[in-house]
Parts: sequence; structure tokens; C-alpha cells
Amino acid sequence: MAFLFFVIWIILNGRITLELVLIGMGVSVAIYFLAARALDYSPKKDLQLLRSLPIVFLYILNLVLEIIKASVGVIAIIWSRDRKPDPVFVEFHSGLPTEMQNVILANSITLTPGTYTVLQEGDYFLVHCLREELAQGVEEGSFVKLLRRVR
Repeated sequence: MAFLFFVIWIILNGRITLELVLIGMGVSVAIYFLAARALDYSPKKDLQLLRSLPIVFLYILNLVLEIIKASVGVIAIIWSRDRKPDPVFVEFHSGLPTEMQNVILANSITLTPGTYTVLQEGDYFLVHCLREELAQGVEEGSFVKLLRRVR
């Protein structure tokens, strides 16, 4: 995390000099320690983040692909005279252990066209879907499977 702070420091300064590098290293380490104390952050969490980085990139790629697929489906509903919206609500428990994973899932569902999360409490979800076929697989879809792999 301190390295990330340092990279941001260099980007915001727009130039690299010995003075800026030394000051930036000191400021970055100081901010890291302040964040560690104020936010209950530790180097162990940095290592956990580094270990799960490939899954995070895979999750983001999957999210983009799901958004594209759902967008095409919603466009087909809009342009078709035969297919009308037939809204449904889906209730399910995700089974994800942490609040962060459940919030990420709720936001991913909402970002996907044709669906949005109406309620999320713990691992309980109430999701509104534009059509029934958009609701299929929400509770055991690729989002949930990938989030279970994140530790």
C-alpha cells in the first residue's frame, strides 16, 4: 500500500527529482502508518490483496462481459415488438461469508443492465429483474462463484 501511495505521489507531482522521490517516500510511509492505525489496516491485508489480485482481475473481466451480454439482451427487449418486459423479483441467500463480498455482489447485480438489487441484508438478496430469463442464474452465477474464491 505504501508503494501505491508513492506511485500516486509521483503521478500527482508530474516530475521525478531526487528531492521529490525522498519526500514522497517519507510521506507515503507516513500515510501508510496513519491509515494502518486509523483504518485497522495491516501488512497481512496487503499480502491477502496481492494473493487475490488475479481473481480480482478475472472478476472485473467477467463483470464487463456480463454487462455486455445483458446490454444486448435488454436492447433486444427494447427493439422487439414481441418481447415485453415481464418483471420478476428473485430472493436468495448468497452464502458469501463477508459483508464486503455481499456488497460487491449487490453492486455487480445493479451494474448489470436489466437487474438491480432492491435489498441486501447480510447474505440475503432481493433482486428485481426485467424479465424472467435475466433472473436465471443470479443466485449461483459467475459473480458468486468468483467471489467465493476471494479470501
